[in-house]
Amino acid sequence: MPRLQDKTALVTGGARGIGAAIARAFRNEGADVILTDIDAATGRAMADEIGATFMRLDVACERDWDAVAERFPALDVLVNNAGITGFEGLFDGAPPAQDPEHASLADWRAVHAVNNDGTFLGCRYAIRAMRAKGAGSIINISSRSGLVGIPFAAAYAASKAAIRNHTKSVALYCAAQGLAIRCNSIHPAAIMTPMWDPVLGHGADRAEREAAMVADTPMRRFGRAAEVAALAVMLASDEAAYMTGAELTIDGGILAGSAATPGG
Repeated sequence: MPRLQDKTALVTGGARGIGAAIARAFRNEGADVILTDIDAATGRAMADEIGATFMRLDVACERDWDAVAERFPALDVLVNNAGITGFEGLFDGAPPAQDPEHASLADWRAVHAVNNDGTFLGCRYAIRAMRAKGAGSIINISSRSGLVGIPFAAAYAASKAAIRNHTKSVALYCAAQGLAIRCNSIHPAAIMTPMWDPVLGHGADRAEREAAMVADTPMRRFGRAAEVAALAVMLASDEAAYMTGAELTIDGGILAGSAATPGG
């Protein structure tokens, strides 16, 4: 039997990248998937491709979450995947400063609005939607950057650290309520998604650029979105029934210690 048979799962930021990979993996494991994204055209196309239901959702907007709750009052799995780095305009002009000295309050708040307000609102919705059954799985996508300091991406790193800690608060709250609603976080490092294309390009030197980007990764490669999705499937399934408040790192070994050389 598929591992997510008879489960209803909602994935935010599911139009592309890690979110799309998770939505696809959930469908392959038998889940009824609700794919949401702020990009309606791309999100709807992805939903049609995998046989999911699409709903436009700006995760930072409370009214949008109210509409989700009205349409989908019951849920088994939520993946809070939607997020921004703050560098989305990097190739459209001068990128906003994100270091602790020069970052503007507006740019800081923009990152936290999506990453933290979105995760808070998603968790709140999920607890209410799962309470009738008394069980469910909330999966928050944090980052390796939520576990270490990132001097030139301070807003992003702080927001992902907040997701890590909120995950634990939600897990403890649900357990204290006598609910089998589990909440865990996944912490990816460099995962190969279309967001890397502007940096890596498509020329003959792409392989060289990729190698340079992961030179400090012990496994010497980018992660794959499907590898993150595999963790999400496990956390969503009943196989992880005793796992809550945990953080799963998928980073090719970066946080295992100091810089390492394979075989050295």
